[in-house]
Amino acid sequence: MTKTSLSTRWERLRTVPGLGRDAGALAVLVVVGLFAAVMIRSSLGGSPFADHVQLRAEFAEVPGVNPTSSNIVTIAGVKVGRVADWEATDHGTAVLTLELDAGHPVYSNARAILRPKNPLNEMSVEINPGGPPAAALADDGLIPLDQTQRPVQADEVLSHLDERSQLAITDLLVESDVALTRSSTTLPGGLAATTETARTLQPVVQRLQTRREEISQLVTALSEIAAAVGDNDERITQLASATEQTLEVLAGNDTAVRQTLEQLPGLGDELRSALTSTQALTRQLDPTLANLDRASGTLPAALRRFESTVDNLGKTVHAAAPVVAKARPLVADLRPMVDDLDTSLISLLPVTSMLDRDTRTVMSYLTDVKAFVYNTSSVFGAGDAEGSIIRGHLIVPLPGGGVLPNPNTQAGGR
Repeated sequence: MTKTSLSTRWERLRTVPGLGRDAGALAVLVVVGLFAAVMIRSSLGGSPFADHVQLRAEFAEVPGVNPTSSNIVTIAGVKVGRVADWEATDHGTAVLTLELDAGHPVYSNARAILRPKNPLNEMSVEINPGGPPAAALADDGLIPLDQTQRPVQADEVLSHLDERSQLAITDLLVESDVALTRSSTTLPGGLAATTETARTLQPVVQRLQTRREEISQLVTALSEIAAAVGDNDERITQLASATEQTLEVLAGNDTAVRQTLEQLPGLGDELRSALTSTQALTRQLDPTLANLDRASGTLPAALRRFESTVDNLGKTVHAAAPVVAKARPLVADLRPMVDDLDTSLISLLPVTSMLDRDTRTVMSYLTDVKAFVYNTSSVFGAGDAEGSIIRGHLIVPLPGGGVLPNPNTQAGGR
């Protein structure tokens, strides 16, 4: 039945003049319409076939946001998605559903800000995605209210003004619009002239400000002086009298003052020389003070150790007092013997000069003496702990040697 119907329709398209052409044109129009719809959808809100991630952001208010107008979402000014939906919460805030393209991770420390993107107050959502160590938000994750910010609207600023101020600002904006109609040609020159005039008048304004401050200080000082003069007539009279007396004394001592002034140059030279010497002294004092500073750090410990030494020395002197007292007679008796020691030492010089050679000779016999003592219990005995035995000890010098063994070479037998 279906095959028959399709065959009939195909046969009709082929046989009816112009029907096949109309059907082909209609099919082409449908394909073009679908392609145009896909392209428009891609330019407004991304490709419908691309992967998306949905996030939610809670705002106190969302003025100018309309998901049907495809409000965009940006990161660092780059479009990464769109506002897909909105809803109101039960505690008076709004939650926007943001549809982001895949490959743009957003973390739990992210921030979202509503910004107007044109004079028509159409809004876009700017996201600062945050980053580690915060965790990445999963699909349908929420950016909380304390991490979002809404823009301040112009009507919110004007709403705090009274009706007359609002009307005046409205008239100002209207007149500004009229005045700025030819601003592109007239305003730059006027602004440049205004800037130059302000730069030229800046020193004048500064001088005027300085003069104003000085005049204010002068007026204040005159006021204080006038108040003081009005309250102290007697003191002013006394001051005038004292000044007159001082001037009279100075006039009477004019000669002495002149002589004093004539002596001042010599005094100045002497002061300069003294100060030069003082400067040299100060340069020498610096290293001295530095050394004293370093010594002051170690001096307390040294003084404590010296105090302990003095205490021990006192105890030693106190303990040695009886010995010294008993040694005095002995020292007195030894004085004649000490006088003869110089002569005795001179007589001993020939003997002591031969001690080194005799010591080397004795040292050469030590090995043989040790063997003799080990093997012989007595020089004249014929027995030891093992019984009676005749023992002997013979020293034979090397051929060509002297009677006494050489300190470096010797031979022995038993």
